Amino acid sequence: MGRNLQSGERLRPVDLARAHGLSTQAVRNYEEAGILPAAGRTPHGYRTYTPLHARALGAFLALVPGHGHATTAAVMRAVNQGAADEAFRLVDESHAQLLEDRRTLAAVENALRDLESGPPTPAPPAPPGPGTTFIGPLAGRLGVRSATLRTWERAGLVSPRRDPRTGYRVYDEADVRDALLARQLRRGGYPLERIAPLIAQVRSAGGPGPLEAALADWRARLSARGRAMLAGAAELEAYLRARG
Repeated sequence: MGRNLQSGERLRPVDLARAHGLSTQAVRNYEEAGILPAAGRTPHGYRTYTPLHARALGAFLALVPGHGHATTAAVMRAVNQGAADEAFRLVDESHAQLLEDRRTLAAVENALRDLESGPPTPAPPAPPGPGTTFIGPLAGRLGVRSATLRTWERAGLVSPRRDPRTGYRVYDEADVRDALLARQLRRGGYPLERIAPLIAQVRSAGGPGPLEAALADWRARLSARGRAMLAGAAELEAYLRARG
């Protein structure tokens, strides 16, 4: 916190602001939002803070990178209101979300690996053209019902064209790739509404290869969040101890 503070020391808003590279208005805003305990007042009405406020501000700023502003603000308000169990519940939910994000990333990575090293496509009967297939053979390959493929089409996961003579759905190589990716993500518990944006990225990139850099960045951000959560937990524990 910059310098050693004595428990009875009085601090001005500018003291807290300078120690954390903030404006005095930001400090006042945090107090009004319940992120900091209520300030004391001088006989002339000026705000005065204590080392406890400095601890609270340090805890808030340390928690934000791992939990986000909204969750961190809710955690600090709960602590300042004496509702520690509610603060712990919010922290637990944030950790659970990070775990779910890690599982989602793993599902996406597994799905892309399967696209690159999956088994060869069985030759469908009466193919409509080179590299294309109908809904029945594709459903059989994927181990799903034809109705499932129609549901995926309505959700924007696959976009087969229609044969002008018969009206049958015709899936080209890109459609098959998208359907394979959708199947793996569904097996990983990924909801349809979250699969569609990923498939759109694969389509715009022309295949899954260019997504590797995005996945690596995603993985790095998850690791950074996890580490930030550890750092924030230490500061929160220090604030809880200071509150007694």
